[in-house]
Amino acid sequence: MDRRTLGHLAALFTIVNWGTTFIATKVLLRSFTPVEILVFRFMLGVVALFVACPRLLRVKDRKQELVFLAAGLTGACLYYLMENVALTYTTAANVGVIVTAAPLFTALIVWKTGGGEGKPNGKFFLGFVTAMAGICLISFPSISSVSLDWRGDLLALGAAAVWGIYSRLVKVIATFGYPILQTTRRTFLYGLVFMIPAAMTMDFHWGLERFAQPVNALTMLYLGIGACALCFVTWGVAVNCLGAVKTSVYIYLSPVITLVCSAVVLKEHMTAASLAGAALTLGGLVLSQWDALRGKEPVKE
Repeated sequence: MDRRTLGHLAALFTIVNWGTTFIATKVLLRSFTPVEILVFRFMLGVVALFVACPRLLRVKDRKQELVFLAAGLTGACLYYLMENVALTYTTAANVGVIVTAAPLFTALIVWKTGGGEGKPNGKFFLGFVTAMAGICLISFPSISSVSLDWRGDLLALGAAAVWGIYSRLVKVIATFGYPILQTTRRTFLYGLVFMIPAAMTMDFHWGLERFAQPVNALTMLYLGIGACALCFVTWGVAVNCLGAVKTSVYIYLSPVITLVCSAVVLKEHMTAASLAGAALTLGGLVLSQWDALRGKEPVKE
């Protein structure tokens, strides 16, 4: 299997799993606060990665360590905290739409920082607009359901920008030449360090008796081992194979996966608008990946 195919499969696998995390989180919110879910899932992720690769990572210099620190702050801590806090101010639909702007931020950040993936072209922007239109159709069944709150909406937009920074850092980390299991684990550890102040101020309790309920234990294991440990590794593989921009556009698929899972698991009804939105979103993904599908490399500056 060539690197490009591996990258696309890794990205698709990651987004299919991340698209189901909304359902899993919804189940856990009956017993846990958002910050508790965040801390427990990343702790489980660290443990799983230690089991998979017990060998410690020895970083070569301080500059590399700072990159790991920044990746932990952005991808493992700030993104999820900003997203969770945004949900306390604005609607889940708003947050779901706004954070899928992450591919746009990723493309601009990679371009402006000399990431070597070229300037975003017209097909990329057309794909972005098409996908966002589809996501809006999925998330907002009618105009009356649109409700804006500048605090939550800005936090969600900030989360999308933070994910763009994290994606760029993942590409930088890949150039260090370390095993991806070790680099992901180090990123998680820094993320947990930055979560400590948030946990101290956002109603965190250990409450381990809650895991006596099988649904809580199994769902948290899925989020920690599957959606965190495994999927952050496969996302890193995709970024290494495809680049940060081509990988990030798979984020458009997340609302489509959530839509299908909600229909199957929660028995929620799919409307004509949501189906049309899913079609537009898939069209936007294809447009954004058009050059990659044709095997054409972007113009580098």
